[in-house]
Amino acid sequence: MYAALWRALPGRRGAKLATMILLFLIVVAVLFTWVFPAVAPLLPFDQVTIDGAWAPKGVSGV
Repeated sequence: MYAALWRALPGRRGAKLATMILLFLIVVAVLFTWVFPAVAPLLPFDQVTIDGAWAPKGVSGV
C-alpha cells in the first residue's frame, strides 16, 4: 500500500516525503479529532469491576 502511494505521488523524493508526512499528520488529526471521540462511548474502558479476588493477602478491597 505504501509503495502504491509512493508511486502515485508526483514529484521527486523530497516532495514525496513531505507529502507522505503531511498525509500521515492529516490522518492522525482526523483520528484524534473525530474517529476516537465517536468510538470512545462504545468501548468499555469505564466499566471496570474489581472484586478483590486477585488481591494479595492482607490487602482488603476498598
